[in-house]
Amino acid sequence: MSELADAYRLEYFEEEGFERKECPSCGAHFWTRDHGRETCGEPPCEEYDFIDNSGFEEEYTLEEMREVFLSYFEDHDHERIDPYPVAANRWRDDVLLTQASIYDFQPLVTSGETPPPANPLTVSQPCIRMQDIDNVGKTGRHTMAFEMMAHHAFNAREDLDDPDQYAYQGEVYWKDRTVELCDGFFESLGIDLEEVIYIEDPWVGGGNAGPAIEVIYRGVELATLVFMSMEQDPDGEYEMKDGNRYSPMDTYIVDTGYGLERWTWVSQGTPTVYEAIYPDMIEFLKDNADIDHTDDESELVYRAAKLAGHMDIDEAEDMETARGEIADELDVDAGDLEELMEPLEDIYAIADHCRTLAYMLGDGIVPSNVGTGYLARMVLRRTKRLCDNVGVDAPLDELVDMQADRLEYENRDTIRDIVRTEVEKYRETLERGGRRVEALAEEYAKKGEAIPTQELIELYDSHGIQPDMVAEIADDAGADVDVPDDFYSLVAKRHDTPEAIDAAEDEEDERFEDLPKTEKLYYDDQQRTQFEAVVLDVFEREEGYDVVLDQTMFYPEGGGQPADTGTLSTDDTTVEVTDVQIEDGVILHRTDERPGKGEFANGQLDAGRRRQLMRHHTATHIVIHAARQILGEHIRQAGAQKGVDSSRIDMRHYDRISREDVKRIESLANDIVMDNTAVTQEWPDRHDAESEHGFGLYQGGIPPGEQIRLIHVDDDVQACGGTHVARTGEIGTIKVLSTERVQDGVERITFAAGEAALEATQRKEDALYEAAEILDVSPEDVPETAERFFEEWKDRGKEIDDLTEQLAAARAGGGGDAKEVEVGESTAVVDRIDADVDELRATANAISETGKIAVLGSGQNSAQFVVSVPDDVGVNAGEVVGELASRVGGGGGGPPDFAQGGGPNVEDLDATLEDAPDILRQVQDA
Repeated sequence: MSELADAYRLEYFEEEGFERKECPSCGAHFWTRDHGRETCGEPPCEEYDFIDNSGFEEEYTLEEMREVFLSYFEDHDHERIDPYPVAANRWRDDVLLTQASIYDFQPLVTSGETPPPANPLTVSQPCIRMQDIDNVGKTGRHTMAFEMMAHHAFNAREDLDDPDQYAYQGEVYWKDRTVELCDGFFESLGIDLEEVIYIEDPWVGGGNAGPAIEVIYRGVELATLVFMSMEQDPDGEYEMKDGNRYSPMDTYIVDTGYGLERWTWVSQGTPTVYEAIYPDMIEFLKDNADIDHTDDESELVYRAAKLAGHMDIDEAEDMETARGEIADELDVDAGDLEELMEPLEDIYAIADHCRTLAYMLGDGIVPSNVGTGYLARMVLRRTKRLCDNVGVDAPLDELVDMQADRLEYENRDTIRDIVRTEVEKYRETLERGGRRVEALAEEYAKKGEAIPTQELIELYDSHGIQPDMVAEIADDAGADVDVPDDFYSLVAKRHDTPEAIDAAEDEEDERFEDLPKTEKLYYDDQQRTQFEAVVLDVFEREEGYDVVLDQTMFYPEGGGQPADTGTLSTDDTTVEVTDVQIEDGVILHRTDERPGKGEFANGQLDAGRRRQLMRHHTATHIVIHAARQILGEHIRQAGAQKGVDSSRIDMRHYDRISREDVKRIESLANDIVMDNTAVTQEWPDRHDAESEHGFGLYQGGIPPGEQIRLIHVDDDVQACGGTHVARTGEIGTIKVLSTERVQDGVERITFAAGEAALEATQRKEDALYEAAEILDVSPEDVPETAERFFEEWKDRGKEIDDLTEQLAAARAGGGGDAKEVEVGESTAVVDRIDADVDELRATANAISETGKIAVLGSGQNSAQFVVSVPDDVGVNAGEVVGELASRVGGGGGGPPDFAQGGGPNVEDLDATLEDAPDILRQVQDA
């Protein structure tokens, strides 16, 4: 680390009278204004000294502390920006969740490829760190969900030969100004700067590195100041703590992190961070779980909380030992202490996990078995288990909603629906998974071995079975379970990055390592729909089963073609095949019931579905081939989806596809169909195929393997793994149903083939004939007649509007039963006109244009009111209508100058109109 020592010798430290020291306990170098200080001030070298002794001028809530921070940096020339989602994979492909504010600007901004949204900027970024999940609730300071308050500055070296190669130039500010701003923020909160310590701690991560400073106050780290300025280089001049060498970058970035929750905690001086940031929810959960402590118990909890830092899974030998050390220091029995503290720790974790779920679901993450969805599901299921353990019986969706409400998410109804659905899925999963646990427990009990951690993780991954549940079931079977303290961190590690996802999928594929690749009969004879096979294995899923056969005619989903469906029959049962997938050459038939392993099965495809899918897949090749002939050779496929009733193909094209283009494409495609050309397949060497046909082969994506399957249709040749008809004539016909632009430069053609084309044509003809019958003309005359009727309809509408206005003006002029009353200095016209609302509106507007208030009622179908008020008259039309409508059993309202409403009680209409003058006066007086 000595290579970077000079990087910390700041002019600001010298000007402010700082002294550089070495901690005798841990050896870290630090900077302090307190020349008498000996240690670095960070645990374990020192204990927390802020509990009941914050040193802040006042206490802050989360919301208040966030605003104080952002406002401070705004006042110091930083632009405040809105936070990004917690799902970082929306703009990055190397991570899933946002774990720091700098994630918002990686990789394009930090590399200088694009400019930042502001420079310098400040943000309070919601983050989620799954690796902290096992520490939450135990240590008193860890939260999985947190906000990283930060300020960033993006700089580029000024001595570059080509400064324009980067999206920003020059230096905004660097280390001295960063530390000065940090000092200034502390000082703005009334903190004695002599107590603020700056520890040297070089930072490495993601191929970058740089000097960094941990900012310590009264025993707790409140900020980290990272100066990202180096990139990995085998020949670099600096060797960092990861063992790699680094060289200076052209860009250099101020990357700071101020933990909102910790600042709030320290300002309040509470024993743990949880009381500071979740006070209301913790009280609710304790009441719900009926947790009530005596004075002595409360005192012990308070004393234990101050020592909770020893429960850090990353640093302690194990949780049992750590708990014992705390009990010894408190001079109490370790078992009694555990019994007292564990329910509270569960409560703390529930509050934090609910906030984590609110962030995830509020930002649009949907629970699933992969990626961010898996992490959300893991947190949700753990939270439900914690609720069950501690006796919280409030619905989980309500608990998550408490946090979603606090975070001001607008999709709270959706969040609650997701949580309710997931809880029900979890319940069903537990019922199925319990049988697997019993079998596993019996297996290891016979061996006299404990169920290994890897099996526990697999049980959780595949069935959602929590490790403590496994321990309960295993105990009944006489088997042991050793649950690691960091169990959930190990599970999260499997899924926390795209690379981890790939690794997890590879591990899942190990289930099939001993199984041979499935023989694909559908390539040998695409017309067959029946076959026999042996059931090699059956794997239980969350919903249904995966059945592996030695050979199959079922086509697995791929290349935009849906999977075949049908049945598998053995001597004992017939199961429905609802989906077919392929993994590493092993084809999985997803069924509703379990056939017997090792049995012979008769497979029967849904022949009609297979036939239509083959027609549509071959038609897809023909349509894009025809489009290329009509629109130009630049046409390339941008995506396709085959179906039974229709299919679609997206193609890259610079212009809209006209109706004339459609007819020409359709005609050419059907010429190929009527030619009854043979559709052939071959499996050439990849390089030979590319040499002969070019890379235009890969319209539907690039297939793996040395040999690739080519499909020839007329003059079109494409690499394709789908099923096809034997001759184009089997398609019958191709009918283009619609075209649309799906994005700039991409046009979509939706079409139908075979029976689906006939049915689509008949539907359109039915609509045409029905319109002809209504118009009493021949189908050929429908367009001309419809146009004539439309013009006449528009003319009549205008005529009706004119007559309505004339009638309204006539009524407004007086006559009839209209009553005029004085309302203050204004005149109101009150009348019942049994007409539709449009006529009421027109009449009311005509009256108010004369300077009078209009209060009109109608008894057609229901009681309706319209009130119109001229400008500068002190009567609120919305309030008048609201009162009138309430008296007929309904409601209504509107702006002060015009409102309408009503209700079902027509019999009360006249009496209500009689009271209208009094209502007008009351509203005016109010």
